Amino acid sequence: MTPTSRLTITAAVLAMVAGAGIAARSIHSTPAPAAAATAPGIPPTPADAAHPTVVELYQSQGCSSCPPADANVNAIADRPGILALNFAVTYWDDLGWKDTFAKPSYTARQWDYAKASGRGNVSTPQVIINGRAAVVGANAATLAAAIRDNARVAVGPAIGAIRGRVTIGAGTTAAPATIWLVRYDPRTLAVPIRAGENGGRTLDHRNIVRSLDALGGWRGQAVSFAVPAGNPTYRSAILVQQGKGGPIIAAARI
Repeated sequence: MTPTSRLTITAAVLAMVAGAGIAARSIHSTPAPAAAATAPGIPPTPADAAHPTVVELYQSQGCSSCPPADANVNAIADRPGILALNFAVTYWDDLGWKDTFAKPSYTARQWDYAKASGRGNVSTPQVIINGRAAVVGANAATLAAAIRDNARVAVGPAIGAIRGRVTIGAGTTAAPATIWLVRYDPRTLAVPIRAGENGGRTLDHRNIVRSLDALGGWRGQAVSFAVPAGNPTYRSAILVQQGKGGPIIAAARI
């Protein structure tokens, strides 16, 4: 997908779009097709390690507005109460630098969120909190507010993992849910960018998503799925997500 516009957002527009205090220099946007480090201003969340808040960053190495968002999400990646996931999208690959981690399926996931919320475009850097709120990721205060305001109000089904299987406990759900297996690299990956808008910079990435696979569905009854073996360098997590681009009702590292 080739981007067709670059939006320069004034402080006033930012306040209307994503809440007061956002100070991103620019946002890349593409229209719809026919003892952890602490980021300034981001307080600890009420979630815990067993029920983490899912923070999904959608970014591209070809986007000059994305490094501050990378830094903000990197800074909270070690918090037990946060599951930070860095999804690299493909729609800026034609700007002179092809992102080394991007996959079309990650771009499609961001579009699922946009369509579910009635938005006609996707943009970078964008952060999705618990599958519900979309905010600009470049401002730490805005990110802090989104994490605080979009915590899951009810604990979803219990998630357990043992001997190569994952179990999703019984519970209630307003809509059928998908069980996602996500594998991500917890290391800090320093990537030299040799062309494009960030040419000459070295960008640090944490929790880069390397695969995202649907294990099956959940409709309220307890279910169990086999978990395929993965790269031992990566870590794994389970997301229970209602609908396509809907809220994440449960999540756990396994």
